[in-house]
Amino acid sequence: MNRLKSGLATGGLLALALAISPAIPAGAAASAGRDKAPAPESQSLKATEQSRAASSASALGLAKGEKLVVKSVIADANGATSVRYERTLDGLRVIGGDLVTHKDAAGSVKSVTWNQRKNVTPATMTPTVSKSTAHQAGLAASKANKETASAGELVVFQSATGPKLAYEVITEGIKPDQTPTRLHTIVDATSGATLTSWDDIKHGTGNGIFVGNVSLATSGSAGSYTMRDTHGNYTTDLNQATTGTGTTFTDADDVWGNGLQSNRQSAAVDAHYGAGKTYDYYNTQLGRAGIWNNGTGARSRVHYGQNYVNAFWDGTQMTYGDGSGNAAPLVELDVAGHEMSHGVTENTANLTYSGESGGLNEATSDIFGTAVEWYANNPSDVPDYLIGEEININGNGTPLRYMDKPSKDGASKDCWSSTLGSLDPHYSSGPLNHWYYLLSEGSGAKTINGVSYNSPVCGTAGAVTGITHQKAEKIWYRTLATYLTSSSNYAAARTGAIKSAKDLYGAGSAECTAVEKAFTAIAVAATSETCGGTTPPPTGGSLTNGGFESGQTGWTGTSGPITNNTGRPARTGSWKLWLGGNGSTASENESQTFAVPSTATSPTLTYYIRIDTAETSTTTAYDTATVQINGVTKASFSNLTTPKASYITKTIDLTSYKGTNVTLKFAASEDSSLQTSFVIDDVSTNF
Repeated sequence: MNRLKSGLATGGLLALALAISPAIPAGAAASAGRDKAPAPESQSLKATEQSRAASSASALGLAKGEKLVVKSVIADANGATSVRYERTLDGLRVIGGDLVTHKDAAGSVKSVTWNQRKNVTPATMTPTVSKSTAHQAGLAASKANKETASAGELVVFQSATGPKLAYEVITEGIKPDQTPTRLHTIVDATSGATLTSWDDIKHGTGNGIFVGNVSLATSGSAGSYTMRDTHGNYTTDLNQATTGTGTTFTDADDVWGNGLQSNRQSAAVDAHYGAGKTYDYYNTQLGRAGIWNNGTGARSRVHYGQNYVNAFWDGTQMTYGDGSGNAAPLVELDVAGHEMSHGVTENTANLTYSGESGGLNEATSDIFGTAVEWYANNPSDVPDYLIGEEININGNGTPLRYMDKPSKDGASKDCWSSTLGSLDPHYSSGPLNHWYYLLSEGSGAKTINGVSYNSPVCGTAGAVTGITHQKAEKIWYRTLATYLTSSSNYAAARTGAIKSAKDLYGAGSAECTAVEKAFTAIAVAATSETCGGTTPPPTGGSLTNGGFESGQTGWTGTSGPITNNTGRPARTGSWKLWLGGNGSTASENESQTFAVPSTATSPTLTYYIRIDTAETSTTTAYDTATVQINGVTKASFSNLTTPKASYITKTIDLTSYKGTNVTLKFAASEDSSLQTSFVIDDVSTNF
């Protein structure tokens, strides 16, 4: 090879395992009772499963020191159960260690849904970074006023590239716009790097238009009524404060408010009505007994802050501001449904509010906020597939979000892409909102309840025929409750929704086929899970020339990086993939497509990488490299990566790609000066 490289620098150098459910013959679902909603969660079932936790951990082949904690048990009408667990390792909480076992009526485990991967054991269990350093990192990540940060809890964090020993720091305070914050910051306990962060406070916007003259569920008797219903939903007046629980509304004659903002009860009527309708929707349509699935209600606080134009869910309660000039309370029906559904998500899949999982989280609230609106069918708020249509936030009468074509808001996306996870969750939610509309009503132009819609499909996807919003909601709720985990992405959503449709309506059913078509219509590619119940064999061959000894054979990409140049050593043989090392602006890549057999047990891909650099910065990543599977980054490296000047081994879990073809891509970019070499060798698969 005649490719020039700069000299040696001085100094030293995922996956969801979703097995296929037994197929149900087309048309058999109704007679089997699978379309019935699951029963409210049984505390005795949870206790029984917790008593079996040790034996379950052993049966699942978990590592020594791992313990399971039962989070929830969903029981189907036919006796099948889905048991959701959290994990600890040597007494440390494993953030992202959640999993779901799917059992038949006899108690046999038929499949397991892992979050990211099965393994949660990090390379080391000994921290080299102090708690005080992590504490300062948590403070630095927050933008709140009057903030306080926890000392930092040592945990295991299941990152995209593998489990890491880390600190979780929780920083609490009030943002400049009066929104409270409870920010979780994850700090690597061996490098001090901030790995990720997310906020417990999930906020959104509503329209402040009251629901009119409605029946309201209250408690008490003549002379002393309180705004509390039989489920325990109750509403309080914060009187413009930003802390505290507020004072529960009371009334002598059980006639509340007068429809005007000047009467403080009027905003409470909308909030209380919304909370009740949301509880009733989940209870009667989905079989979920409230946010926590235990029959208890939630508090709604109104009149929060001064001129606060927002509403939020904080993990325990709903809170509503009074809007601009304290004259437009954000207490309309779809706000309650949206925000309280964040609570349902938190108590099921607990989708992390960042990346693609953040978009799924936000879309779930849009979906069920819309569902509550359809369920209530209030004449003052006619059901539609528009979000925030009454708020007039744009000043021209347009809604905040459009479910039929999310891109109409100017920021949301209609279709999935590999960059979707970098967006704010309110915008990465677009494709799933689009999926819900397509599955409910179908593609193309139509008018529903006086509103005109025209929903497109992405790329060359075919037309979609809707199956009704009620069926779409049942399928998505089952997906959320039984098949998603905290880091689930859109591919996992497709897999889980197909499984859910087969559970409810049968393999090969029109409903399941519509689910597939709707996901294809938002550009989420097919996975190994299909409505037919069988996994088609992949058409690609095996990984070839992983040691690069045959030169470019099997690989496509930039000319030159696959080389036997002696400027950098191969790990074995004399050829390797040498990315970077130019000392000038350059981008290089090599890729190969291969098949992951459907019969593979715990399939993995392993490679070795050696990094050396002439860069002197200890803080700035001037030169970078990535390892991608199907366009999703599985590992990232830079001139800051340690150790250097020796090969280290890396492994990627391929379980979620079983039965499909995958494209592996190694890529690197350098800036204009000072080389960094990323040398890769001995790429192999374990099937």
